[in-house]
Amino acid sequence: MTTKYLIRLDDACPTMDSVKWEKMLDILDRYEVKPMVGIIPHNEDPKLHIDVEDPNFWQKARDWDKKGWAIALHGYNHCYISGKGGINPLWNRSEFAGVSFEIQCKKIKEGLRILNGHGINPKYFFAPSHTFDENTLLALKKCSDIRIISDTIATKPYKDGDFVFIPQLGGHCTEMKIPGIWTFCLHPNIMNENDFDVTETFFKNHVKEIIGFDDLNLDSIGRKSLGSRFLSYLYFTYRKIRGIK
Repeated sequence: MTTKYLIRLDDACPTMDSVKWEKMLDILDRYEVKPMVGIIPHNEDPKLHIDVEDPNFWQKARDWDKKGWAIALHGYNHCYISGKGGINPLWNRSEFAGVSFEIQCKKIKEGLRILNGHGINPKYFFAPSHTFDENTLLALKKCSDIRIISDTIATKPYKDGDFVFIPQLGGHCTEMKIPGIWTFCLHPNIMNENDFDVTETFFKNHVKEIIGFDDLNLDSIGRKSLGSRFLSYLYFTYRKIRGIK
């Protein structure tokens, strides 16, 4: 297996840091990288009220969609109401994990209603802080057509039940020594100048290995491999030993 890279941008919303996002978008366009963008439908996280509300945000989102960028439903309001980590416990905090099925259904329905109302129909989902549980999957299945999750730990996409999981590992771009399909999760709102420089240098050096989410062939994938299960076990064991909660 060869090594390929995917780029994911988190926390897009009308009050995001417009200067930093424009800087990130310019770099993406320069190297013709097609990322996934996670949109928060109804942001109520005070940390993400950075700029005044951008009246052109939803037009920008539609333009991303037209360019072939993958659009994801990134929760509903980005507010943590649980101390659970769920089935992908990177953190012990969540908008979804540990929350009732009924509330999760309401969040997903309302989030999609907002995005659909702006002409956006996401195919993907990922939760704030990467944390979700079985009820999240049941709610997605009942209330949406979304069957692809960007999260969990593995070396390549896999299928589990009705869902396809595109693993995500790493908060910055770096060369991976293990062959696989690696998603790097970037947060433009909190990136500094060095972060942007590192990202652009990576794009420049690895542009031929960076693919778009639509380039993935998800029709013939199998279940999570034993190697990926072992990698996941090592990763979460390491975080537990380090006390990362």
